[in-house]
Amino acid sequence: MMTNEADWIHMATSAVEIVGTAIIVVGAFGTLAAFLVGLIKGMTSRATLIADFRSGLGRSILLGLEFLVAADIINTVAVDPTIESLLVLAGIVLIRTFLSFSLEVEIDGRWPWQKGRSDDQAPRDAERGR
Repeated sequence: MMTNEADWIHMATSAVEIVGTAIIVVGAFGTLAAFLVGLIKGMTSRATLIADFRSGLGRSILLGLEFLVAADIINTVAVDPTIESLLVLAGIVLIRTFLSFSLEVEIDGRWPWQKGRSDDQAPRDAERGR
């Protein structure tokens, strides 16, 4: 029987990791299925299908990465808060943040902090020096 607090934290971390991995796997197969159905039905152009596939797959990966980062943070901070484990966590978070930004740019065609701007507002902001 598990009574140790660290054991419960490891179980919670494992559950969050499983959820993150499941989101990536289910999202990948779901977007693949939608792509194949669209391809077979031929209702939209291939370029649109490919763009939708890439977007759906990227969003699944982004959401899964968020869960995996959360699991790493829980595990590092709650179980083994040594300087070495914190440095490893910092490296993991940096790499995953870079991946998230890269995927966001790939999906939306702009940086995450540029959300909410309309396409015609950005040139006006540039003219004003923003």
